[in-house]
Amino acid sequence: MVTPCPSSLVSPAARAGKRDNDQNLRAPVKKSRRPRLRRKQPLQPLQPCPLPGDSGVCDLFESPSSGSDGAESPAASAALGCSPLPPPAQEAVQLDLQTFRDYGRSCYVFRKARESHFHPRESLARQPQVTAESRCKLLSWLIPVHRQFRLSFESLCLTVNTLDRFLTTTPVAADCFQLLGVTSLLIACKQVEVHPPRVKQLLALCCGAFSRQQLCNLECIVLHKLHFSLGAPTISFFLEHFTHARVEAGQAEVSEALEAQALARGVAELSLADYAFTSYTPSLLAICCLALADRMLQLPRPVDLRLGGHPEAALQDCLGKLQLLVAINEASLTHMLPFQIREKCSLSPKLK
Repeated sequence: MVTPCPSSLVSPAARAGKRDNDQNLRAPVKKSRRPRLRRKQPLQPLQPCPLPGDSGVCDLFESPSSGSDGAESPAASAALGCSPLPPPAQEAVQLDLQTFRDYGRSCYVFRKARESHFHPRESLARQPQVTAESRCKLLSWLIPVHRQFRLSFESLCLTVNTLDRFLTTTPVAADCFQLLGVTSLLIACKQVEVHPPRVKQLLALCCGAFSRQQLCNLECIVLHKLHFSLGAPTISFFLEHFTHARVEAGQAEVSEALEAQALARGVAELSLADYAFTSYTPSLLAICCLALADRMLQLPRPVDLRLGGHPEAALQDCLGKLQLLVAINEASLTHMLPFQIREKCSLSPKLK
């Protein structure tokens, strides 16, 4: 006869109580709580605000999609709630002169040597459907888009460079040109911005005309055509270099140099939308924009045009066209500038 184990005589209720006591003896385990991520609000659509002027940048909010006129565009349909453009992203108000002393010259020499490799020439020569007018219309739309996202000027310059370089390699249909501009902006922001715009936000700006898959496919095509060579020297880089150089040489005070740099950025934005300025290299445009900004601000010691190492004929030709561009777009440029610089600069008298 087999004698049962004494533990088997314990009632089920007693065993349940014992388990409860054992659990009470255990140390409490603190549960790890993941931080709750708040859902970001979607980007609000751009409010149209047509700017006065006579050149392409006056239609900053007109949709560049083909087959749509002003009456049927999203800008015209929402024309009741016009609001001004948001100001550009705030740049650093101090110059890092020590870093410029250590690496400024070598960085400039390296980028100046690679400037011609990344400079697209006659980007519309192989385009049967894309014209200089449609390019101006697209970039005049991208300028307020980049301001709406508060992106850096470097992102805008890289966007235009990516767009023009791709146009030199592949014919683009007119109904896909806006998608190419948005894709170029996304590629540029991925290189520069800490928080680039989301694909959903960029597609919303196109009023749902394109899908996410179309944008991703075109992004792959652009990167393949450009051989993933994206580090182009831009006007933004050369503007910063010349600003540091003039302050280091004692040719301008820091505050004066920063104001001239901000005004030169506004002039450069106008030139980016004009196809006539694609023949000039970024370093040439940068030094001429800075020289024109000095004239408009009436600085006592203007920047030395010889800093860029360009021929005198090329400097005068580019400077003359920039003066004409600013004279035509005087109202638009005034609208784009920060208030403190807008009050100081003189657009008309020194340009005649």
